[in-house]
Amino acid sequence: MAKEVIDSMAMKRALTRMTYEIIEKNKGIDDLVLVGIKTRGIYLAHRIADRLKQLEAADVPVAELDISLYRDDRHDLSQKSEPVVNSSKLDVDITDKQVILVDDVLFTGRTIRAALDALMDHGRPQKINVAVLVDRGHRELPIRADFVGKNIPTSLDEQISVSVEEIDNKDAIEIKEI
Repeated sequence: MAKEVIDSMAMKRALTRMTYEIIEKNKGIDDLVLVGIKTRGIYLAHRIADRLKQLEAADVPVAELDISLYRDDRHDLSQKSEPVVNSSKLDVDITDKQVILVDDVLFTGRTIRAALDALMDHGRPQKINVAVLVDRGHRELPIRADFVGKNIPTSLDEQISVSVEEIDNKDAIEIKEI
């Protein structure tokens, strides 16, 4: 059974706060590129970009990053099947840019590590920051988020589920027992 811990309005407030923090930490939005990690990170990156446009009256490019090929915990090299990669090319130049990697949940850190590897194959950013809607703890790698919408401590037998209107028909964050 799932328990909703964040509703649509609280999610919007968290993303707005993160947007202000991004502007403040980067001293504006010059040379800023948002890179959303598939799938929900893309929608969150677009929402942050929309809010940046409202606040700063300028467009910030948003790129989509598929990290399937870079995951060390999703495919076994001894197996004959290859991971499915939908797109391996960023449509935005990230060289010498301030990149904000955007994802929905930070858990073990493996997704962010894979995303960093993928980014390095596409260019050399001046700086990379991480923005996540939820940080649930339980890191396996020394990775942290620079911008966090909500810290939600969980046990290992729980799962955080982020729903976004664009694909789930609602905005919410739920905790589920595994």
